[in-house]
Amino acid sequence: MIEKEEINLKEKLKDKIFTIISDVSEEIGLESYLIGGFVRDIFLERQSKDIDIVVAGSGIKLAEAMAEKLGKSGKITIYRRFGTAMLQYHDLTLEFVGARKESYSSDSRKPVVENGSIKDDQDRRDFTINALAISLGKKDFGKLIDPFGGLEDLKNKILITPLEPGKTFSDDPLRMMRAIRFSAQLDFTIDEITLKAISDNKERIKIISAERISDELNKIILSNKASKGFNLLHKTGLLEIIFPELFLLSGVEEKAGMAHKDNFAHTMVVLDKICKNTDDLWLRWAAILHDIGKPKTKRYEPGHGWTFHGHEFVGSKMVPKIFERLKLPLNEKMKYVQKLVLLHLRPAALVEDIVSDSAIRRLLFDAGNDIEDLMTLAEADISSANKKKVEQFLQNFALVRNKLIEVDEKDKIRNWQPPISGEIIMETFNILPSKEVGIIKDHIKEAILDGLIENNYEQAYNLMLEKGKSLGLNAVEN
Repeated sequence: MIEKEEINLKEKLKDKIFTIISDVSEEIGLESYLIGGFVRDIFLERQSKDIDIVVAGSGIKLAEAMAEKLGKSGKITIYRRFGTAMLQYHDLTLEFVGARKESYSSDSRKPVVENGSIKDDQDRRDFTINALAISLGKKDFGKLIDPFGGLEDLKNKILITPLEPGKTFSDDPLRMMRAIRFSAQLDFTIDEITLKAISDNKERIKIISAERISDELNKIILSNKASKGFNLLHKTGLLEIIFPELFLLSGVEEKAGMAHKDNFAHTMVVLDKICKNTDDLWLRWAAILHDIGKPKTKRYEPGHGWTFHGHEFVGSKMVPKIFERLKLPLNEKMKYVQKLVLLHLRPAALVEDIVSDSAIRRLLFDAGNDIEDLMTLAEADISSANKKKVEQFLQNFALVRNKLIEVDEKDKIRNWQPPISGEIIMETFNILPSKEVGIIKDHIKEAILDGLIENNYEQAYNLMLEKGKSLGLNAVEN
């Protein structure tokens, strides 16, 4: 991180857009300031294309004057209801808003907004590191305005609210999610008093829409320290409210001296491993949900111990309901996650047994183009205190991967299309759609997957004739 003494803010604002804002602000008699994430990221040496400009006066007025000045180079969108304007300038997105102060009612996170000063605007910010502002005025261009010691908090990698945290989170409960998200994204620590205020105000999260919560959840999941975010959600009590299914994975039960592992802690280990190998949001979601069915399937068997038989099937059926409640997309993304949850134990089963071509074909058939993602998830799911056992398991996984490539190249099973269609079956035997058509198609599919016939039209056609005959069907001669 760059410290204040080491940085020339004027040098960081050398892009001509900032000079233009300064000039236009002077011309129309308004004070303008950079504020928020863009300023924070200057000190964190992170690239940012989203720029917030707060104006002592009308943000829309300044944006309109900027659009006129830039001509075709600037595309403006005005949101008069919210008193904001967006200006697209090359690859930069600038948002203009008037400085304001806010007051909240107890049953809503939507504030009563009044015009305010730059100080009022900094007061209402969520964290000190986001309350940093830089003047764009002619007389003090590049001057840092840091009333809450945000720069020091950046240096110490700590998250603190500008005002009393209990009021900050009660006024806008989404800020609790944002605190945890920033902690995960930036690898910052949440101040102890601030963290306690999150726990104290956790019930307030219930007034926040599922869409807003899921947006923050996705940002946590996409962060480099995703497990840190979920552990903080758990610690503060938010997880039990917003994601009860995941919360129920936590804890260890013991009977007759036998205990199962903490499945929430295990899920976090799997998530960490996945995050090292992919930044795909939905594969990370599959890691989070892969054992979600365990609480419903947990059983103690005397003399054997704890079992979770069928948790993959139960978990896969839970995925649509979780996605629906969290307002996540109920489309192919959901089906992809559901598939990986259902199949996540299959690769490990192949490792433990002698790998047959038939088992490989069936895995390829069921996983299709998601086979690589499934293998990545299954490898991340390997956990044991015995390092030699883990190493041996991973070596066996490598053998399975090689076998997958070999069988796929030979048999072309991935995204398999039957060489004999239902239409051909009906035409051959002169029958209408019926259960016999399905029986014949399944018989051909199973024969190919078991390696009894090759995946080609001729052998499949002959087997169709044979199976049809056994069902009392006669082929029509052409």
